[in-house]
Amino acid sequence: MQARDIAVQVPTVTMGDSIAHAIQVMALGRLPGLIVVDEEQRPRVVLPGTQVLKLAVPAAYQEDQALTRAVDEAHADVFWQEIDDMTVGDSLGSHTVRPLSVKPSSTLLEIATLMARHRSPLIAVVDDSGLLAGAIALDRLLSAIALTRPESASDT
Repeated sequence: MQARDIAVQVPTVTMGDSIAHAIQVMALGRLPGLIVVDEEQRPRVVLPGTQVLKLAVPAAYQEDQALTRAVDEAHADVFWQEIDDMTVGDSLGSHTVRPLSVKPSSTLLEIATLMARHRSPLIAVVDDSGLLAGAIALDRLLSAIALTRPESASDT
């Protein structure tokens, strides 16, 4: 089985999209992460969900855990609105890493190894020109692995 066999189309975001929009795309799409694409639909970054969450938490709270305990419940529930005007690109800055991606012909083992090594529940599938062809989420990969049965000697 290859990446093309299990890849699906997923909603994406751009560097110019707001963080609030990115969170909504991820939540409404029930995605384990996000793929950030450029204008030509080439993946720029693949973000695990925890990294998307990190974009939403204002830096002051990330730097000082005690500060989070000082915020009352009503304000703690809407903390992410503090970054309402920030974009994905603003939060990522220029220190983006190469997006996690595979070719459509990649095997389940190649995909699993990349996901495990980078602790990412989402991988982009890109065609030969680097355009996004789909994505593979961890649950889809695990389902494919679990349903794949090795051929026995008597089956040949």
